[in-house]
Amino acid sequence: MNYYREHQAEFLEGLKTFLRIPSISALSEHKPDIRRAAEFARAELEAAGLSAELIEGEGNPLVYGEWLGAPCKPTILFYGHYDVQPPDPLDEWKSPPFEPEVRGDDIFARGAVDDKGQLLIQVNAVKALMATTGRLPVNVKFLLEGEEETGGEHIEAYVKTRPPKLKADAAVICDTEMFAPELPTICVGLRGMVYYEIFVEGANHDLHSGVYGGAAPNPFQAMAEIICALKDRDGRILIPGFYDRVVPPSAKEREAWARLPFDEKEYTEKEMGARELVGEPGVPLFERVWARPTLEVHGIRGGFTGEGAKTVIPARAVAKISTRLVADQQVDESIAQFTAAVMAAAPRGVKVEVKPLHSGAPSLTDPDNPFIHAAAQALKEAWGKDTVYIRSGGSIPIVGVFDRYLGIPSVMMGFGLPDDNLHAPNEKFHLPNFYRGIETVAKYLEILGR
Repeated sequence: MNYYREHQAEFLEGLKTFLRIPSISALSEHKPDIRRAAEFARAELEAAGLSAELIEGEGNPLVYGEWLGAPCKPTILFYGHYDVQPPDPLDEWKSPPFEPEVRGDDIFARGAVDDKGQLLIQVNAVKALMATTGRLPVNVKFLLEGEEETGGEHIEAYVKTRPPKLKADAAVICDTEMFAPELPTICVGLRGMVYYEIFVEGANHDLHSGVYGGAAPNPFQAMAEIICALKDRDGRILIPGFYDRVVPPSAKEREAWARLPFDEKEYTEKEMGARELVGEPGVPLFERVWARPTLEVHGIRGGFTGEGAKTVIPARAVAKISTRLVADQQVDESIAQFTAAVMAAAPRGVKVEVKPLHSGAPSLTDPDNPFIHAAAQALKEAWGKDTVYIRSGGSIPIVGVFDRYLGIPSVMMGFGLPDDNLHAPNEKFHLPNFYRGIETVAKYLEILGR
């Protein structure tokens, strides 16, 4: 029996311990849990044989670890995040979100796949190599953060300083998914994101709709008009200039996507739980979700939403909206375009404010480099199938940060599955992927060391 199979119970217990920490970065009351999670990650790095420390700053602590005992060999910078999304709505979870439960071959808990399970894949791969050989085939560094789910300002500010300790040849990120079960996958492109709050104010206090209706400005009506002016019914964004920099996928990439095993009916009804797909007419699905920008409304609050009736014209309305960006869109330019479009759409009688909360640039990696070739080889050896290359519609801001400030490629080798419910109730991680992912990352380091 090899080391990896022999220690699966140990790997699982470590994951369960990590998942029990409710490290929700969006909620200030979980600050103590954030620190507990950071300390846990630091201890895991030390247990793997690395020197490790917490890096304090304006935000949640960063966790740094290193082993540099392989002179003249490449240096890999592993990245992951120990913070998680809020678990709401709680009543939709089949088991408590911070009490991990194994059902069949899956472990259910908030953070299981995003990103605690995948972070521990990296740590356990290093631990396994150190335990079996006493050393690593390459040099490794770890940089782990606790703000990925809320914008990652601390880690970006730190990486911008280009500290010598971050010098590396490539970054490895396990925070993406496989295209399908048993299909080894490398992600080469991510959409960027800007997350906004829009504030609309009418009168300086709520008003009786019978007495003032017909004369008073209504912030909810104004918000609806603004939102409808930003995107049409077919899903096309109406912001002037927003598509000008969009680079379409190449013919080679489109052909590769067309060969991917895909059942649109299962994707729509089982994975999404939707009645039908929507979006820009004439644009293929993978292009819509991987290579086109989007604008989505996440929430609107204000006014009266309680039981019964209350005839009030609310004084204020707030909307949370995000745009996803693709290469070669620029964050600052897109913010200016979005803000101008909101202001132009605002009806008279209301005051409007646009507040960007956090952002990240899009990224597109050239797959023709030795670090991605080695990852594809490791995946093929571990899974017995050729590796496929995809993009992701999601955003991992650190990829653009590493590219811009460290000048290194990011190898996005993820082991999640499309139905893992990340950011949703009943988030899970497929345990066979967790265990085989550890072997795959270890194999990857061995290949790089040859």
